[in-house]
Formats: sequence, structure tokens, C-alpha cells
Amino acid sequence: MHEYSVAYDIYATAKRAAEEHNATEVKKIFVDVGEMTMVNPEQVKFLFDVIKEEDPAFHNAILEYRQVAVRVRCACGYEGCEHFVCPECGGMPQIAEGREIVVTNIEIEVDDDES
Repeated sequence: MHEYSVAYDIYATAKRAAEEHNATEVKKIFVDVGEMTMVNPEQVKFLFDVIKEEDPAFHNAILEYRQVAVRVRCACGYEGCEHFVCPECGGMPQIAEGREIVVTNIEIEVDDDES
């Protein structure tokens, strides 16, 4: 199940960041999901909610995602969203954006009383 490993990687990334910043709570995790990832973001969100149940710092954490459209570049200079055949030259463009899954931001709560 590909979505489970994605959800776990998102959790692990947020957990590592929270520990590095001595967070008491993880509030929100923002993720960009490219259209070409072949991942169902709703399923990732569901699985993330299952994974986070075991971690008290994540009990109220919310996973938000943004779908990233495919953007391509062709050797002829074309840039756009036609990702199978370049409409300018008929060549095969290179995907520049839209096949990644990236944690872009993590909101955490830090205890200011620690000295």
C-alpha cells in the first residue's frame, strides 16, 4: 500500500522536526502532492490519522494538502501543462513539477517556559 508509506514518511518528517524544535504539540502539517504521484491524498490523510493516534504530540494534528498541477518544459522552449506530447514541436517534454510529495510547513506548539 503506497499511501501508507507516504503517510508514515509525512508523520516521520513532522516528528523529526517537532523533536528538533522541542515541540510539545504538532498542530498542522502542510503537504504539496503532485498530480503525477499516483497517490490518493484523501487516503494518505486517513492513514496519517491512524498513524498519529499512538503519539500524544500529534493527537490534534491536522494534515492539509494542496494538489500541485503538472508543469513541463520542452527542449524547444515550451513550458506548460501538456505532459505527454509537446504542442509546439511534438517532442516529449520533461516534467518540471507535479510528481513530488513535499512537506512544506509544520505548525508546532513550543513550551516557552523552558529555560
